[in-house]
Amino acid sequence: DLGISGPVVDALRARSITEPFPVQKMVIGDALAGHDLLVQAPTGSGKTLAFGVPLVDLLDPAAKGPQALILAPTRELASQIVDELAGLAKARRLRVAAVYGGVGFGPQIAAAQRADILVATPGRLEDLIARGSVELKRVDFLVLDEADRMLDMGFRAAVDRIVAKVPRQRQTLFFSATLEGAAGKAARDYTDDARSHTHAEPKRAAADIE
Repeated sequence: DLGISGPVVDALRARSITEPFPVQKMVIGDALAGHDLLVQAPTGSGKTLAFGVPLVDLLDPAAKGPQALILAPTRELASQIVDELAGLAKARRLRVAAVYGGVGFGPQIAAAQRADILVATPGRLEDLIARGSVELKRVDFLVLDEADRMLDMGFRAAVDRIVAKVPRQRQTLFFSATLEGAAGKAARDYTDDARSHTHAEPKRAAADIE
């Protein structure tokens, strides 16, 4: 009903995912329609599939080099995103790879150069760009996940430099637990005529908390 392709729906069904979470209902249609998005959503709300599902459907399996870049603040989150999207990507003959610090360059470089979807922490991605091992000139889709955490960790300058290497004609999806302050400014700087969505977890009743 949200416009997702048959192969991706089947891949989701194989994981017993048949009903979208609220944030996915909010986001997927606008993402498929090509809009830049500002999405305020907490961790654990289903936001990875909110950007991952339309991303997988919009990419071209025949293209060469990374078409989508997902920036994440930590290696743990980058790994989680890859795990979440791997099956969906395979359903459309796409490759997804992660680059992050703490492991050797060789295997990461090889995987990154073959990937359609590149998931990266800013520091390691800048290292690979400096080595001439990764290019972003064919990136059509940019996702910033947990952007507020990236800024809190001091990555604003690195993210600015990375975004400057991505084509201006792109679709940008900005996900953050808050869209105020520094995160809001970054969101405005990186997106163009973006649509905004806010997903808040339902408040628990006092009896539930007790």
